[in-house]
Amino acid sequence: MNNLDKRFKLIRISVAISSALILALLIILLTSSNPFQTMFDFLIGPLTTARRMGNVIELMIPLLFTGVGVSIMFSAGQVNLSSEGAFFLGGVAAAYVAVSFLLPLGIHPLAAIAAGGAVGAIVGVIPALLYLKFNALPVVSSLMINYVCMFLGLYVINYLIIDPQAGYLASLEYPKSSLLPRLFPVTRIHFGLFIAILVLVLGYLFLMKSKWGYSIRMIGKNPNFAKYSGIRVAYYILLSQLLGGAIAGMGGAIEQLGIYNRFQYQRLSGHGFDGILVAILAGYNPKLIPLATFFLAYIRTGADIMSRTSDVPIELIFIIQAVIIVFVAAERFLEGWKHKAIVKRSKEALVTEEV
Repeated sequence: MNNLDKRFKLIRISVAISSALILALLIILLTSSNPFQTMFDFLIGPLTTARRMGNVIELMIPLLFTGVGVSIMFSAGQVNLSSEGAFFLGGVAAAYVAVSFLLPLGIHPLAAIAAGGAVGAIVGVIPALLYLKFNALPVVSSLMINYVCMFLGLYVINYLIIDPQAGYLASLEYPKSSLLPRLFPVTRIHFGLFIAILVLVLGYLFLMKSKWGYSIRMIGKNPNFAKYSGIRVAYYILLSQLLGGAIAGMGGAIEQLGIYNRFQYQRLSGHGFDGILVAILAGYNPKLIPLATFFLAYIRTGADIMSRTSDVPIELIFIIQAVIIVFVAAERFLEGWKHKAIVKRSKEALVTEEV
């Protein structure tokens, strides 16, 4: 039965992705003046140059962090959407440490990343505390907290570390001692890639191979069973949200120190929400997050190339994401096929026993 469930989830995700891409290609065919060139730019464009392929990997780095963070959060049964706010405010915290303290090379980025992780952990745990204390729905409270984080972050930038010479809302430039080194000259791929891989491995070991991860996943599947089995439900809910928020906050910090030379976001970046889609596609399993991250980063880059070289806008990507989310989240999608497969397998098992 467990293998059948895994197979069913894989088929449902594959059908969702295929349906979304077919719909996107159909829209291109109907709206573009040069549909075949537009399709080429969308599907093959990211592979045509090293710089474009670098753009895919650059986008993968923050999504790896938010994908792992959301997977840990959601595995505890908490629909906590605060990864977006944690990512944003983690970047603000890193920017503040970067421009406010003069630290040695090597120590400076570590301190900034640690600050981002600490702030992200606080953001991530607030919805869980509200749920445990006041039974407030995490999906509602976390969504509201994202905008609190955005305005709080903009306040810090505007009143504490703003660059008056920039001409727009931006922080002072980060000192070179705080920046993460670039790995390849023609791209912006940076050292944060190695940190992301390390977080991915540790996240997998924690969630899928440790007793803490087992307890978190058990709570997500059946909190009452977990409670009566002696698992400290409140403790593990708080732990999962702390860790998930911290990882998302670290992602925001690393994005700032690896890609930018100053903080210049003026609204939420969307990386936290993208991490939710990554986690859903991966089934909250960190082992599958690289594939989900690559897929999303690839079609995002392809859509960006397409919008610059054709008459089809980049908003097409949001249609693809929406269709994928609807199909994957729909519990009854392909449920009939699953039911028939279960009945067929049960009959085969019965015949085998009789023989």
